[in-house]
Amino acid sequence: MKHIFTIATISCLLIACSSKEKSLDEVLQEGNLEQIRERRDKIETEQIAISEQLKRIDEKLDELDTTKKLPLVTTVIASKENFTHYLEVQGSVQTKQNIVIHPEVSGILTKIFVKEGQSVSKGQLLAKIDDGGLEQQVAQMEIQLALAKTTFERQKRLWDQQIGSEIQFLQAKSTYEAQEQSVNQLKTQLAKTNIIAPFNGVIDDIITDEGSVVMPGQSQLIRIVNLKDMYIETEVPESYITDVVAGKNVLVEFPVLGTTIETKVRQASNYINPANRTFKVEVPVPNKSGNVKPNLTAKLKINDYSSEEAILIPLSIISENANGEQYIYVVKNKNSENEATAERVIIKTGKTQGDIIEVLSGIENGAEIIKEGARSVRSGQTIKVIKY
Repeated sequence: MKHIFTIATISCLLIACSSKEKSLDEVLQEGNLEQIRERRDKIETEQIAISEQLKRIDEKLDELDTTKKLPLVTTVIASKENFTHYLEVQGSVQTKQNIVIHPEVSGILTKIFVKEGQSVSKGQLLAKIDDGGLEQQVAQMEIQLALAKTTFERQKRLWDQQIGSEIQFLQAKSTYEAQEQSVNQLKTQLAKTNIIAPFNGVIDDIITDEGSVVMPGQSQLIRIVNLKDMYIETEVPESYITDVVAGKNVLVEFPVLGTTIETKVRQASNYINPANRTFKVEVPVPNKSGNVKPNLTAKLKINDYSSEEAILIPLSIISENANGEQYIYVVKNKNSENEATAERVIIKTGKTQGDIIEVLSGIENGAEIIKEGARSVRSGQTIKVIKY
């Protein structure tokens, strides 16, 4: 009681003194150096005292306000989703109908009947090589063939009537057949001077000009390409041999064209390359626009796994212990104030796609999983959930 009276008395004296104390403006106005220094020392002393009081207040608030120490976390609810996983590989566009036509006979390329970029049909005449008089030889031999045929037919009629000798009949038959064979050989040789389109396609390049001398096995005449039957052949690691099979869906992206098309695996090879432990996969490429060209680079996403009831979580919240086990934290015993307990759960994971991963076991549908703050909590710690 005595101390309280003393403190009250001192306070009254201070108040009384302060009521008579000059204001800061007045002290500065008077310009008394000694008074200004005293006022500064006084204000500095008061500032230190106030700082000490604030520190004591904060300490008491920390002691009484327990929620302030709780780690703040956000959560996500585990739910079953449709999960489609893709194996990403690269490849380039190819076509089985992309050839350079070579001549089968030597001679002068006398005429080219097509232009670059022109569409042609199978069997269409593309160019002509000088036949060196073969056509005239064929015409002459056809006349001889006609005579041999007439002679043979006459001898056959006589032989059928048992008129004439057998040797005459056989000689006429032999002459006719030999002449016919010779004519056919010359016609075959003559046909080689005509450059014919082997399939429907587009003339991509005319390599040799008219008037040039061409030779078999050396000269390149025309490149013809069919842009209808395009495909991509790529190599897939052997670990996917049971997952990547014919009929699997494929997304083909062409970065240069800025387009993506949907297709399916047409063929998966049964042979594994021992050099790199891969097998080949062939994917057809629809080319309605005609913009897809041979050797065009493509990115393939092959659907190797799908699940209609997959539990997916962010890959970033998974940690790993010293035993190599993966774990996450789930929320348990949450109260009305969103305070709860963090519990560590060991999980097994499956396929990864982008920044998400499938959980195969360890959590159930509807589990509340700690997302932000997952790496700063420990099992059994009290936490506060600030949002979902």
